[in-house]
Amino acid sequence: MDSEDLCIMEQGDAKPYNIRHRAYLFSKSLVQFIKEASYERIFHPLFDQLLRSGTSIGANLVEGKAGSSRKDWKNYFAIALKSANETNIGFA
Repeated sequence: MDSEDLCIMEQGDAKPYNIRHRAYLFSKSLVQFIKEASYERIFHPLFDQLLRSGTSIGANLVEGKAGSSRKDWKNYFAIALKSANETNIGFA
């Protein structure tokens, strides 16, 4: 964990590992993994989808937090869960 991650954890919430922070740290490590991975061009669509599904988890959690109702929050949380499941299949 670097100083940027600690700075994010100090802002706002009392719990340093709430779901949004965990999603952020996961997205950051996923981007770094894909950036450093060497793979053949044929696998580019798979890595692209892995990146999109993995980074959309946090995006949907943040969007749900900004929602106008509890129903909005639940819908975005469900979408985030689906993205997490899709990302998990990529690592299975």
